[in-house]
Amino acid sequence: MLTSHHAHTQGSPTALLGGTDQPTPPGTHPAGHVLVIGTPGPRLERLTHTLRTTGHHVSHAPPGEAGPRVRQTPPDAVVALDEPGARHAGADVIREVRTVPAGRALPLLMVTGTPGPTGVADLLRQGADDCIPEASDPDELSARIEAKLRRVPVPVEHLLRDPRTGLYSRPHFLDEVERELQRPDAARHGGVLAVLAVIDVAELAALEDRLGPRVRREVAERLAGVAERLGGFCDRLGRDDDGHLLMLLPGVDEETALRGLADFATAAAGTRFVVADENVRLTPAIGWLPLTGCTDAADAADQARDAAHEALRHRDLRPVRYAPWMRDTPHRHRRPPLRALIRPALSALSPVLALLLGIGVPFVLYQQAYLAGWDLGSGMYWAVVAGLVLSALLIVLECLYSLDAPSRPQRPGAAYPPASAVIAAYLPNEAATIVDTVESFLRQDYPADLEIVLAYNTPHPLPVEDTLREIATRDPRLVLLPVAGSTSKAQNVNAAVTRVRGEFVGIFDADHHPAPHAFRDAWHWLSNGYDVVQGHCVIRNGDSSRIARLVAVEFEAIYAVSHPGRTRLHGFGVFGGSNGFWRTDLLARTRMHGSMLTEDIDSTMRSLTAGARIAVDRTLLSRELAPTTLTALWNQRSRWAQGWLQVSLKHLWRGLRSPVLTVRQKFGLIVLLGWREIQPWLTLQILPILLYATWKAGGPGHLDWAVPVCVLALLLTLAAGPVQALFAWRLAVPELRARRRWFWSYLLVSTVFYSHFKNMVARQSHLKEALGDRQWRVTPRAQAAKAVARR
Repeated sequence: MLTSHHAHTQGSPTALLGGTDQPTPPGTHPAGHVLVIGTPGPRLERLTHTLRTTGHHVSHAPPGEAGPRVRQTPPDAVVALDEPGARHAGADVIREVRTVPAGRALPLLMVTGTPGPTGVADLLRQGADDCIPEASDPDELSARIEAKLRRVPVPVEHLLRDPRTGLYSRPHFLDEVERELQRPDAARHGGVLAVLAVIDVAELAALEDRLGPRVRREVAERLAGVAERLGGFCDRLGRDDDGHLLMLLPGVDEETALRGLADFATAAAGTRFVVADENVRLTPAIGWLPLTGCTDAADAADQARDAAHEALRHRDLRPVRYAPWMRDTPHRHRRPPLRALIRPALSALSPVLALLLGIGVPFVLYQQAYLAGWDLGSGMYWAVVAGLVLSALLIVLECLYSLDAPSRPQRPGAAYPPASAVIAAYLPNEAATIVDTVESFLRQDYPADLEIVLAYNTPHPLPVEDTLREIATRDPRLVLLPVAGSTSKAQNVNAAVTRVRGEFVGIFDADHHPAPHAFRDAWHWLSNGYDVVQGHCVIRNGDSSRIARLVAVEFEAIYAVSHPGRTRLHGFGVFGGSNGFWRTDLLARTRMHGSMLTEDIDSTMRSLTAGARIAVDRTLLSRELAPTTLTALWNQRSRWAQGWLQVSLKHLWRGLRSPVLTVRQKFGLIVLLGWREIQPWLTLQILPILLYATWKAGGPGHLDWAVPVCVLALLLTLAAGPVQALFAWRLAVPELRARRRWFWSYLLVSTVFYSHFKNMVARQSHLKEALGDRQWRVTPRAQAAKAVARR
């Protein structure tokens, strides 16, 4: 039995692996995390007990499993039992620990029987830091551990590498950068310069507040481990005192470095780490800059750090290159660029510019080409007719394919796991609706744990926050997550994705009320091979205005007809931004990009090219609010149209080159991202062509208006709208299907006005994107919420 130090002074025999229980003195804190390696049995139990009574936090690993344990959760010290007769002798255990990068500098003490001087010498030569006999006082063992941890021969900042992490300390890392800067250009890896990166972590401050300062070192270790797993894209790794990981990438061009850093961010975000004995997700925020033109290593590191701070605001995993405006000191007398001064005026004139570019310029072009001997207008006439017929045929095909859309699996492929809902909200705009929304989520019927995370931003405190806190106190399923500094839905979702505990996540806007079984039904898809499932968004305030009624029927045409038909036709679905359910691991790797006006479609394209499967389920319902005024509808559709253009420009060519997508899916991308951007301008060409034909014929009376092919094309084009409206009514949810007058009204308004309205919005949005006008205008909820409340 182990005796205490007091018993030893009274003459009782002492032994390290025997003694009586002695509690840790009050107020004593663990001296460090010690990993004990040994075969389970009485000797291991007594050693573990001894270490705990001397104030250490102890974990255990059997021989042969120590390497993975050290790699996953590096301890402060390792104490191993020397068991010469066992399968793994002391030398094997030492080799196992020292082989792991995180174990190379760990204090390693061997507890031996009576090996004699030769045995001790062998263990020390193999890599042990100290050997202590079993018949030793417990305080001696504790003192030896503390000596190895605390009594470093030189200060840590003067060491080449951190003794616990194996990473360069900041001063020595900067020395490496300085040497890179001093190389002549010709000798610098064949003329290719280096890249410096600084990696911050969005969750670091919260983890440190909860778990203590040790997380800075552990987080840097975990991220360094990811870089090592990815291979040779990073040459040297360091760590500063604030927990930032430092990377030096010599001999790589900027494109290669950016690709490697992006791969690192995706891999790190998709990994569950053990930090201070907790499973956590991390969001790396990467700032970088090429060393071209840099003369000072410390200044270059500070610039990369400024870029990391900018990346930290977005949490979208995209590496951010340093720009001078990121420095804390503003530039003096900085004048706005001329483009920024004229942009508002050009944006205001965009409807006129659209008519000028879409009608005036083509008419002059056709006219001048004819005078030069080229009848370009006639050829363009048939191109427009073919385009209109193609658009009509695609609409009819979507309608027909929607009838046989895949149905939801009847049974889940696995037991219902914990799930999470993320409600993204800009609170000043959602204050009138958010409490009702939260209460609707708390009524969800889900057989496993369901947490509701309200990720919101607000520029100032609001009274509704007190109400929300009261609800969260009453029902712990509600988690309030204010996102400081957020300016977008994407930032709110990105902040929430590392906090959620569910195996899958439902993403919703703040006006959505999902059906009671929504999460249960979504899991039926996700547990049967799908990664994302998009549900059916239904308008719940159609009675509030004519605009809301129009949008209510349009949403049935979109979510009940177009999305299911398009998914079956092209082989992939689209995440629509709300009422969409993601596997958490995929969402953590994908994130939302706040620079995209339709971050939902952008995330769809990125996940598709990564191999994700996306389903669409028109029976997976969630009810939301529609705009109630024409101005609000214009602003909403303008943002959507401009966002789709951004996605088309970014992803169409990439998707066509993707080795992951099938030929059928690539055809779908051409229709979804290519044809939809051409079609608004193509339909407008009928006007300059008619003007040209009238000019060429000498007046409208000389034109032949009854060309059979053109009449048939006109009839087919006009029939597409009624066909879509009929299918929308046929597949609509029951409460809207009962409103037949709404569908007749939609058919009339859509044919006469609404289709042209949407094309006009699309053309203006193209011009806004060309001018760089990407202002986000929120869709107001208060008026719609009041209309619902009056019902």
